[in-house]
Amino acid sequence: MKWKRIPRPRAPLPAGRPPAAPDPGVWLPPARPPRHGLAMAKRSSLSIRIVEGKNLPAKDINGSSDPYCIVKVDNEPIIRTATVWKTLCPFWGEEYQVHLPPTFYAVAFYVMDEDALSRDDVIGKVCFTRDTLASLPKGFTGWAHLAEVDPNEEVQGEIHLRLEVVPGTPGGRLRCSVLEARDLAPKDRNGASDPFVRVHYNGRTQETTVVKKSCYPRWNETFEFELEEGAAEALCIEAWDWDLVSRNDFLGKVVVSVQRLCAARQEEGWFRLQPDQSKSQRGEGSLGSLQLEVRLQDETVLPSRCYQPLVQLLCREVKLGTQGPGQLIPIIEETTSTDRRQEVATNLLKLFLGQGLAKDFLDLLFQLELGRTSEANTLFRSNSLASKSMESFLKVVGMRYLHGVLGPIIDRVFEEKKYVELDPSKVEVKDVGCSGLHRPQTEAEVLEQSAQTLRAHLGALLSALCRSVRACPAVIRVTFRQLFRRVRERFPSAQYENVPFIAVTSFLCLRFFSPAIMSPKLFHLRERHADARTSRTLLLLAKAVQNVGNMDTPVSRAKEAWMEPLQPTVRQGVAQLKDFITKLVDIEEKEELDLQRTLSLQAPPVKEGTLFIHRTKGKGPLTSSSFKKLHFSLTTEALSFAKTPSSKKSTLIKLANIRAAEKVEEKSFGSSHVMQVIYTDDAGRPQTAYLQCKVQPQERVPGGHFWSSSPQCMNELNQWLSALRKVSVNNPGLLGAYHPGVFRGDKWSCCHQKDKTGRGCDKTRARVTLQEWNDPLDQDLEAQLICRHLLGVEDLLREKHRELSGDTETGTVPMGPGADPLAQLLQVLQDLRGAHSSSPPGPCPSEPSHLLELQT
Repeated sequence: MKWKRIPRPRAPLPAGRPPAAPDPGVWLPPARPPRHGLAMAKRSSLSIRIVEGKNLPAKDINGSSDPYCIVKVDNEPIIRTATVWKTLCPFWGEEYQVHLPPTFYAVAFYVMDEDALSRDDVIGKVCFTRDTLASLPKGFTGWAHLAEVDPNEEVQGEIHLRLEVVPGTPGGRLRCSVLEARDLAPKDRNGASDPFVRVHYNGRTQETTVVKKSCYPRWNETFEFELEEGAAEALCIEAWDWDLVSRNDFLGKVVVSVQRLCAARQEEGWFRLQPDQSKSQRGEGSLGSLQLEVRLQDETVLPSRCYQPLVQLLCREVKLGTQGPGQLIPIIEETTSTDRRQEVATNLLKLFLGQGLAKDFLDLLFQLELGRTSEANTLFRSNSLASKSMESFLKVVGMRYLHGVLGPIIDRVFEEKKYVELDPSKVEVKDVGCSGLHRPQTEAEVLEQSAQTLRAHLGALLSALCRSVRACPAVIRVTFRQLFRRVRERFPSAQYENVPFIAVTSFLCLRFFSPAIMSPKLFHLRERHADARTSRTLLLLAKAVQNVGNMDTPVSRAKEAWMEPLQPTVRQGVAQLKDFITKLVDIEEKEELDLQRTLSLQAPPVKEGTLFIHRTKGKGPLTSSSFKKLHFSLTTEALSFAKTPSSKKSTLIKLANIRAAEKVEEKSFGSSHVMQVIYTDDAGRPQTAYLQCKVQPQERVPGGHFWSSSPQCMNELNQWLSALRKVSVNNPGLLGAYHPGVFRGDKWSCCHQKDKTGRGCDKTRARVTLQEWNDPLDQDLEAQLICRHLLGVEDLLREKHRELSGDTETGTVPMGPGADPLAQLLQVLQDLRGAHSSSPPGPCPSEPSHLLELQT
């Protein structure tokens, strides 16, 4: 065994210089401040895609299951997918990006079966340790067998130990001090445990006292054992939950090498509790499989000054456009593989968006693509850097606009739940009429009703789109204006009259609106996936939108002749869409600046929604009934509340006063969906606001089920925590520890401490956040991601430079101020490689003790 010290993450440094100005006409949260000094910031992120499951066991009496997934990082639930009803082969297709401290241990995927009346069943799990993911540079992609979940092997938490060897004769004494534990698994119905510790060595066993109703116990008890010369036996510390009637529940154990301890003489720290490895894993392969894509990215972000040469070089290329050398952007595209192009496009787009050059960058890509396109019907149809960058651009900048246009139409489709089908080969004839007078509905009636429904939805969507010109962010309008002009210049003849319009709709309709219509859950338009009937309606609506976006060309009509009943609406929609695009791209500089000014005065909230706040006044007990429903809004200045969304808002907490945002343990309020915001008031006194996520009323789903509030509550809670942590990440005085319970009577419910202002019993998780489309721009991180990609293709870049310069030698590339842009880029990459290898990692924040992990 060897000791491994796990460093603690460092809090971000305070702001130094002001952030770069964003693109005009689009509101974004302020960019993260640049990093100064010599220290590097280390961060980890998990890219997760939960694709589908297959061959799951049936958990319901109808021979099926209602599966969903929960993702836990170090036993902390952070993601809950939607439930797919009545299937053993569910498809989710959900993607997430999770930011974590570099010290996380494992990520686990639990497949559950949702039950309306009883506790949800556990089907199985897949677990990846951090070390496993770190050994896979491209991540894990494929099917993984589900393993059985044994509650007795599901351990979590850490235990604080002080171990020392006391000299003496004949071999001295081994002293083990059991100080405290944190985040133990709750094993009892009250949401807690009654933990005690057994210490085994050399055939002897000693036990601590039992701490009742706590997952954060404190013992401060010391045990001694006779130490024999050359003893090879290990010291075993086991945590248990005491039960009066049934068997004690195993909470985890730590095994320490006494030989190494003798060499170190003394060690103290937090030890991660481990499961009992002696029990073999059962059921693997018989519980079905889960298809996943999981990739771990560890980034070391250098101080801002290190990236300035790279950023300046790229920005200069974009500013010069096709008038300059024009080498770097096309070379980056050429050397980027297809599977990495979307990621690189997003990084470049965010970097230039933070520099105020997004529309210039996209305009350069438009010109490059038009320059190599000879056929108008193939324009922007490939997965080029231009297409991928525009997709990312619309998602980063236009998601709020998309919600405003599509949201009401999508909601109406979900609420109506009508049977819609236009393909005669797929029509299902059903009975219609009053009770006792049923008659089969004819196929013609089904097709006509379906056409009427789709015409109504399509007409409503086009009307909403045509009314949205002023609501569209100015930076999107300006970008589409440039695209429209460039395409018209490239294809000026009358036969290509529709090509500029199709170029705009190829992005707006085909790559933005249509995917959102088909998969509203993935665009955060709905919390749940659509059922089969609603999915078919959305698919047909998306096809109709695509036909309108293609300007109703004969080719699009010929593909599916059964879409003919929608043709009158499609033809009318083409005229509406052309009129909308004409108005959309008709934006001048003055209007652009006016829109920018208006939007800057009406900055949208970072997060808003209904929460229940605990009213601390009065002498009543802390129960769920003492929560009051309010509408909350989080901006970059404060957390505010109002009775309704349209009511006058009152400030609850100033953003600069937030010290931590964390979950509250379930037993405190009888709910696992309560969070606490720890802050200081105007007088500097510490305060805590308790907020609960609750979904009301319940919504009935097909088959008589009710939506359980847990999926929406879990995701909503994690989204609020993530938003609060991100907007307060640079606050001074962020806490490193907190109390996950409440102070009831004269003590904390979590650890039973009686000092109300004492240090917390659990560590904060300020760096655990979910990536959202409206996250603050972190230009240093984007520069580092671009740097890492370019370093990965450095050999290709050098080969390209030799090809362009006509130099067949494999020696060094000529550098200096007069060198060409590609040579300058290679020099910058060489400097950044040296900076990564020479700069020391940043120091870790101080804590009362360090975390130790035993490795075999």
